[in-house]
Amino acid sequence: MTPECIIEFKNDYSFLSNFYPAYVLFEGLVYPTVEHAYVASKSFDNEFRIKIAELPEYQAGYAKKLGRNITLRPNWEKVKISIMRDLLLQKFKIAPFKEQLLKTNNAKLIEGNLWHDNFWGSCICNKCENKGQNNLGKLLMDVREELRHGKNLFPLVV
Repeated sequence: MTPECIIEFKNDYSFLSNFYPAYVLFEGLVYPTVEHAYVASKSFDNEFRIKIAELPEYQAGYAKKLGRNITLRPNWEKVKISIMRDLLLQKFKIAPFKEQLLKTNNAKLIEGNLWHDNFWGSCICNKCENKGQNNLGKLLMDVREELRHGKNLFPLVV
């Protein structure tokens, strides 16, 4: 039985995490996780992108850390959600990820975290009180609907 709400992407739902191993392609390079590709997409620096692509999947956290210290591409704020959506769609078109995502049925997906990420997720610490934007969860639910119906029901305007 699927819960009405999945509030953390771990254990049975770890496949929803961007750190979960799943090869994706971004602008000609293959990355071992969505997180790797997303971090690489922050910059137009090809050497940085190659460095991130060469990191093994278990270093997704390190890739994320490296992404905090780079000069962001000038249009980053305008493109980051559409890039994430494209990477998620790529990941979840692959079996078994597609089947796993569809098995979440209509559960609300919340990227609950304790590291105060209230843009992509919703921090569940006592200070933040679960008031995040949960953009990752929303994108995952959009991708799930698109896979379920076979068409883009949620086009992004950038």
